[in-house]
Amino acid sequence: MQIEKLKNRTNGQNLNGFTIEDIGDDHFCTGLETPLKLDAFKLSDSEKKERIAILFEEIMDVIGLDLTDDSLKGTPKRVAKMYIDEIFSGLNPKNKPNIALFDNKYQYNQMLVEKNITFYSNCEHHFVPIIGKAHVAYISSGKVIGLSKLNRIVQYYAKRPQVQERLTNQIANELQSVLNTKDVAVIIDAKHLCVSSRGIKDNTSKTVTAYYGGRFNTSEKIVELQNYLKS
Repeated sequence: MQIEKLKNRTNGQNLNGFTIEDIGDDHFCTGLETPLKLDAFKLSDSEKKERIAILFEEIMDVIGLDLTDDSLKGTPKRVAKMYIDEIFSGLNPKNKPNIALFDNKYQYNQMLVEKNITFYSNCEHHFVPIIGKAHVAYISSGKVIGLSKLNRIVQYYAKRPQVQERLTNQIANELQSVLNTKDVAVIIDAKHLCVSSRGIKDNTSKTVTAYYGGRFNTSEKIVELQNYLKS
């Protein structure tokens, strides 16, 4: 239904000239912000879970599964709970981590790097997992952030249907806003199951994206950061 609405609205194409089918298989995103409806939070979480369970039960029925089987009959509710409370919880702004800043009393003025932050996301084109590691770095402008908050920011933006380029920039923009500095870098190295488990079925390739802001956007700082990541 939503695809038909989109086709009707765009004569079968989006504004960039790609067909709906093209977008489905290509690495494509429409902007920095996660595309949400204006009334995305009209329903409560519990109402969304009830609705998702009904719809997912219908999907299971359509593909031919026996919903009276003991192993399957609880699956629609489990999926609904997982969608809202876990893997897509980053869609809801109420789940955005609270960030406290502290004065840089250590007078540490070099880059701080938090590397190998494991995250799980989902490709917005096929709703299959993206599994990867994020490396984030910043240079203090007078304030510092708790290390665990760097992880929480990564997880918040990962827990939504995503495109890796958007995820990279969303994390970077959030850190720049919170820390009040342009001196932020984000590198993401991830495996996309939409590539390895379907389509081309390439199980060895990975995707790397990077954002270098402020003082990080120099060859000297990029090399320094890369050296930290190798160690």
